[in-house]
Amino acid sequence: MTTIGSPRPAVQTRTGTPTAVLDVVVPVYNEEADLGPCVRRLHEHLSAHFPYPFRITVADNASVDGTLAVAEALAAELPHVEVRHLSAKGRGRALRVAWSASDAPVLAYMDVDLSTDLAALLPLVAPLISGHSDLAIGTRLARTSRVVRGAKREVISRAYNLLLRGALAARFSDAQCGFKAIRADVARELLPLVQDTGWFFDTELLVLAQRAGLRIHEVPVDWVDDPDSRVDIVATALADLRGIGRLGLALVTG
Repeated sequence: MTTIGSPRPAVQTRTGTPTAVLDVVVPVYNEEADLGPCVRRLHEHLSAHFPYPFRITVADNASVDGTLAVAEALAAELPHVEVRHLSAKGRGRALRVAWSASDAPVLAYMDVDLSTDLAALLPLVAPLISGHSDLAIGTRLARTSRVVRGAKREVISRAYNLLLRGALAARFSDAQCGFKAIRADVARELLPLVQDTGWFFDTELLVLAQRAGLRIHEVPVDWVDDPDSRVDIVATALADLRGIGRLGLALVTG
């Protein structure tokens, strides 16, 4: 049995296998307008540039608009697109459910606004397929990253990551970029340990992975802020602070 922190074998990627090598989850809540363009663009990119079988899973977080209907129409129209509906909100909850149910050896997720340039997707997952790394994250804070966003979001992002370094000894550079991937065997070991079901899910997963000695690969990304983002910055920041306090206490007490 492979244990946390031990080397991982390369993923078997024989052509013709019916199982997707990569499952990209797109968690959504009330995104009926943006979902169609997002999935079509992502599907086109993967079909043209990803050399292995793939799947796109739309994880609907209890939307109350027409998001679920749009997702089901996309699944009927496009091959390798599936839908998973949840009765409760929470990005972390959606990722836990979708990743746990997937049979793909490499799991990823990205935000529906596709703020991150999709050219970074293959560099994100390639080290996981080869067995070189266990998790991979897009980072907007690398010197070679090109980021377009307002000063307020820039300050909040950098302050949050500095706080993680001080409070939780985090060594990864960008906890909250909505562009991450993980090997399925690693996810099976880590997901039962992650308590958060919302926006802090990413941070908690990465901190636990680091503490377990897992290899976290970072990919500089080009990122353009979505001016219509529905994320409540204040509420998310408060939830993150509570998460940092809870996780810090848990790590101290064992």
